[in-house]
Amino acid sequence: MIYFDNAASSRPEGRAIEVFSVVNAEAFGNPNSTHGFGFAAKRIDEKARQDILRALKIEKTHSLIFTSGATEANNMAIKSIAFQYKNRGRKIITSAVEHASVLNAFYELRDEFGFEVLVLPVCKDGYVLPQTLASAMDKNVILVSMMAVNNETGAIFPTKALAGIVHKFPKAYFHVDATQAIGKVKFDYGCADMLSCSAHKFGGFKGTGFLTFRKSIQFLPLLSGGEQEFGYRGGTVNVAGNAAMAEVLKSHIENLDSNSEKVKELVCYLRDGLSSIAEIEFNSPENSSPYVLNFSFALHKASVLVEGLSEKEIYVSSVSACNSKGEPVSNVLLAMGYSKERAGNSMRVSILPTTTKEEIDTFLATLKTLLQEVNPR
Repeated sequence: MIYFDNAASSRPEGRAIEVFSVVNAEAFGNPNSTHGFGFAAKRIDEKARQDILRALKIEKTHSLIFTSGATEANNMAIKSIAFQYKNRGRKIITSAVEHASVLNAFYELRDEFGFEVLVLPVCKDGYVLPQTLASAMDKNVILVSMMAVNNETGAIFPTKALAGIVHKFPKAYFHVDATQAIGKVKFDYGCADMLSCSAHKFGGFKGTGFLTFRKSIQFLPLLSGGEQEFGYRGGTVNVAGNAAMAEVLKSHIENLDSNSEKVKELVCYLRDGLSSIAEIEFNSPENSSPYVLNFSFALHKASVLVEGLSEKEIYVSSVSACNSKGEPVSNVLLAMGYSKERAGNSMRVSILPTTTKEEIDTFLATLKTLLQEVNPR
């Protein structure tokens, strides 16, 4: 098997599995129980929280809520801020290429609660230019939400510059969906007032994630229940999953430079191999995250090729796994100015530092064979 769909979900790493198993076996108590066994579980959970904040170098300025993943964290950041600070203003801003969990949260606030939503266009390389955001800001803006790295193209947003613009307006908060960036590209985590991610993108488990937030921020909780997570998220926390997430995240941040160099070398090798196929058109900009490479086919149907590769146990994707129902057309590529035809024939390959050139060679050879066997569309 060759797995090149890590932007959708990566394999849990060995250390994560080990930590998860040990904690579940030896500290399975409810961390909110008022006895020694519960206190032991709570200590593990709090250590995971502090380990993540220290790894991100924001322990002095930010707090952290454990969530079920980035979708919940995005919804919590966006809706909680909108509801909590609606008396300051009702204008909220995002970009046209955000993940569905961001865009749909914005649309719900617009359609059901009357917020003014501004969806900014992106440049040809797939990110929002600072001047575009600057021209949209005014005293009524209370929230700006932008991703750090696009999940389909790997386009890197200028988050620090965008944060600087938002912070010129005292009533506005800056939220970053860092799901595809954390532990993979250099990033100033402190520039975001709120930051969300999912563990299964970097070797942790599905169903675990977190939202960091500046200590001065107040939330209206979305999940009512007990007083867990500072009273902001009711429900028994996943101690084992949180501990495993912290363990692998620390490792990824510590090894970011060396891992990035490995992946850059691999994606250059992959690009070179794909460049020999005349009909391929690259959609990922040259300076994108090396972990994601997106390209389209001019003559063949990408969905047919994805299926053909899958039959050979080579797994890639056509669009985001959260937007793949029906005939796949990438809204991200449409927003970048590409035609519907090109946006409907894209393929995404997402690799890891552990990917090998032999795996890439096998993928390229299999793809070239399929292009000869499959009829053009």
